Amino acid sequence: MAFTPTQIDTAPPVLSKSKSTGRAGDKIFAGLSKGSGILLLVIMASIAAFLTYRASIALSKNEGNFLTTFDWNASANPPVFGIAVLLFGTVVSSIIAMAIAVPIAVGIALFISHYAPRKLAAPIAYVVDLLAAVPSIIYGIWGALFLVPQLNGLNLWLDEFFGWTYVFDKTQVGVARSLFTVGILLAIMILPIVTSVSREVFLQVPRMNEEAALALGATRWEVIRMSVLPFGRSGVISASMLGLGRALGETMAVATVLSPSFLISFHVLNPGGGTFAQNIAAKFDEANEFGRDALIASGLVLFLLTLLVNGAARLIIARRKDFSGANA
Repeated sequence: MAFTPTQIDTAPPVLSKSKSTGRAGDKIFAGLSKGSGILLLVIMASIAAFLTYRASIALSKNEGNFLTTFDWNASANPPVFGIAVLLFGTVVSSIIAMAIAVPIAVGIALFISHYAPRKLAAPIAYVVDLLAAVPSIIYGIWGALFLVPQLNGLNLWLDEFFGWTYVFDKTQVGVARSLFTVGILLAIMILPIVTSVSREVFLQVPRMNEEAALALGATRWEVIRMSVLPFGRSGVISASMLGLGRALGETMAVATVLSPSFLISFHVLNPGGGTFAQNIAAKFDEANEFGRDALIASGLVLFLLTLLVNGAARLIIARRKDFSGANA
């Protein structure tokens, strides 16, 4: 049947109410999202401005070098305080935590994603994720009452067989309230974060890559080594950075376990040491107005250190757009 020109409807299509409403909803959602992002930047800038202002008050009256002084006598006359010991303890305990937690977390993530049966993988993943819900004070109590006494034997063993490394040479007698103990406790606390993110990255590996490797005769480990790990390398590094961010700022658990002292020692088994968060929690109540400004100055350093870690994580993610959603 042929259509004459008079039978062809040339009228423009009429937009339905649902489409116009959808476009308005998109604009509202985009505006709310943009406003939320701007609000977050304003809050971060406000925090940075507050910390900088209060820190400048303390640093202007400090008689010591803020970066190299070991003591913390902010209430003295004249005040003398520095972050050398705190920075050292924060970095060393975080490095120990990362060295312990990351290999274990990657192993657990690989087991859940590629080795464990599906009926077993889900409960294991749930238990690991559940560790993230445990309050830090509970970890601290457990560490002080159970972990510290149990590590005395391990410290003696490390001192006997690895004391030649200088790092594990125990030169002081005392309970295991050391940076090494803090590192082990932090490793347990950041384990769920690193495991969860790594597991999700490993599950995103294209199935075609794994099947191609298996078709070429590769074993299960060769598939993981050639296909899974290269694909998830950036994701694992980013997960490690997120865990490092928590390890740097952990407060109550460290304050409960560590025996603080303002002395730098590379013997990680010796009692003593300090971190930024632990020092703030321990001295904030007893500090006067100037002493709190000094603690805020140390908090500013921790704030900047955490921003650097998170910024490094974002740069690593940006190098692989597969994880950033840019190709979605």
